[in-house]
Amino acid sequence: MPEMEESLYSKKTHLAMLLCIALLFLSLPAGKPDLSGDREALLTLRSAVGGRTYSWNSSLSSPCKWSGVTCENNRVTALRLPAFSLAGKIPDGTFGNLTQLRTLSLRFNALSGSLPTDLAACTELRNLYLQDNRFSGELPDSLFGLHRLIRLNLAGNEISGEISSGFNNLTRLRTLYLDRNQFSGSIPDLSFPNIGQFNVSYNQLNGSIPETLKAMPANAFTGNSLCGSPLDSCPGDNGPSSPINIKPSNVNKKKNLPGGAIAGIVIGSVLGFLFILLILCILCRKKKGRKSSSVEVAAIKHLDNEISEEKPIVGADINGRGNNGYSVSSTVAPAATMTPKSETGGAKKLVFFGNSARVFDLEDLLRASAEVLGKGMSGTTYKAVMEMGVAVVVKRLKDVIVSEKEFKEKIELVGAMIHQNLVPLKAYYFSRDEKLLVFDYMSMGSLSALLHGNRGGGRPPVNWETRIKIAIGAARGIEYIHSQSPTASHGNIRASNILLTNTHEAHISDFGLSQLVGPSTNPSRAAGYRAPEVTDSRKVSQKADVYSFGVLLLELLTGKAPMHALMNEEGVDLPRWVQSVVREEWTNEVFDFELLRFQNVEEEMVQLLQMGIDCADQYPDRRPTMADVRRRIEAMSRKEDLDSNNINEDED
Repeated sequence: MPEMEESLYSKKTHLAMLLCIALLFLSLPAGKPDLSGDREALLTLRSAVGGRTYSWNSSLSSPCKWSGVTCENNRVTALRLPAFSLAGKIPDGTFGNLTQLRTLSLRFNALSGSLPTDLAACTELRNLYLQDNRFSGELPDSLFGLHRLIRLNLAGNEISGEISSGFNNLTRLRTLYLDRNQFSGSIPDLSFPNIGQFNVSYNQLNGSIPETLKAMPANAFTGNSLCGSPLDSCPGDNGPSSPINIKPSNVNKKKNLPGGAIAGIVIGSVLGFLFILLILCILCRKKKGRKSSSVEVAAIKHLDNEISEEKPIVGADINGRGNNGYSVSSTVAPAATMTPKSETGGAKKLVFFGNSARVFDLEDLLRASAEVLGKGMSGTTYKAVMEMGVAVVVKRLKDVIVSEKEFKEKIELVGAMIHQNLVPLKAYYFSRDEKLLVFDYMSMGSLSALLHGNRGGGRPPVNWETRIKIAIGAARGIEYIHSQSPTASHGNIRASNILLTNTHEAHISDFGLSQLVGPSTNPSRAAGYRAPEVTDSRKVSQKADVYSFGVLLLELLTGKAPMHALMNEEGVDLPRWVQSVVREEWTNEVFDFELLRFQNVEEEMVQLLQMGIDCADQYPDRRPTMADVRRRIEAMSRKEDLDSNNINEDED
């Protein structure tokens, strides 16, 4: 009997141990993900979408040293591949192993197809940036299981369907960008306790804006058929009109007016009629006196209604385009005036500068066929082709805040600036109602159009030699402007104001105009280039010009427009974005992928990048002068030419 009890006890003990071991194994995940699983997932992504991920060295067992990959505790926690030329569909199963991923950034690529459903396995995901791709289809329900998401950016894709109320599951969300997609239907009641950035503009949404989102800015909802605060009120928001209560009057009770009152009414009416007649006569005389002036500018003025301030033509908000043959000169012939043939003495005149050819007059200019090129901070720009075939650019200034005398004094200084890297001012016209500037027409367009126009459409890449040549020409032009006086500045340096010849020689336009017009009503137009200390666009120092030129250099190197709504996850400006990437020692990821095709210029690219960072320093005193910048770029170019010659000699 004791032996049976001992045997039974022993069996129970063994059974308990087996049960504990079984429970231990059950508590472990089947096929525990590790760094090797992360590596396989990344290689799957590379084989599917290609791009610049070819720089990953697959011979390394650890992916933690790969470009754009961040690891912690021997796991991949961040994957940042912005503007890596990734294209195609992401296959299912790619992200299933990346279970510790906290940040995924695939923005500014050409990825297509539906969003990967296996993102649901990335339960640690905080930041998901997929903007400016070609993702399509409806959002998968699995997306709303990522309860740790803080920032979600899906802007600039082709995602369709209705906006799901499942977004309410993402209670930690602070940023949600769904703009520039194809979402339809109404916006559901969305409640985000911590939301700070929200945008659903430019979709196909309709209906009223939910009460929970009415605190958002109006531009978060534009481009849809939405109504309600902060947009216009929806029909019927005020409810049915209440009937007007009119107290019944005793219609039978007649009150006779006294004779004196009737006489007063008659006399007052006659006097009022005579006063109105007098006003009409005065207005007619004024209209007749101003008729000739109105006719003079009507041909150009009516075109201003054809272009919207919010919709400029891409790459065309410029003064003119093309080549000029002027060289540096310190002496300028005095301005010459030309009176239109149909005008008599005292009429307004077209004023020419220096030795500009006077092959047309004001009447020729106003009879010319005009084409709207764009709208900038200082006014609207037109291309005018006259009957004799001469093409010029006419800028119609807006919001001129100076007197006629001061205008002429300042514009004389602008007309006196002659340099091979400036677009010369040919002539101007000033009247009370119109202020026109006439420039040479330059057909090759602007640097903005060269860098950002038809990008990805099979165009030839803009090589390093072209970019460094443009940088040198622009630096020389700005240095010349600064040499005129200690306070002389351009005031509006940007890629659309750098115009190019057939050989990509850079010419600066729009110089000196910021002092003639009032502050911009749309400061976002120059926000990407404007130095942080500038509060008034009319008062821009030479150091502020250097900052703008630094942004221009960074734009040349990165291929990114500084005015882009979201330059990176936090929406910071271009200089800070470049600095953050360089600080993480991902310098190669800064450069435009078109530049990476060219070999043996990496050192010069890094040097020019550092120069752009120096110019765009937050503190004006730390920025170099334009003379220093020009010398450094020229020295860099000469070194490149010398290295190139040495290579050719070795080959010979």
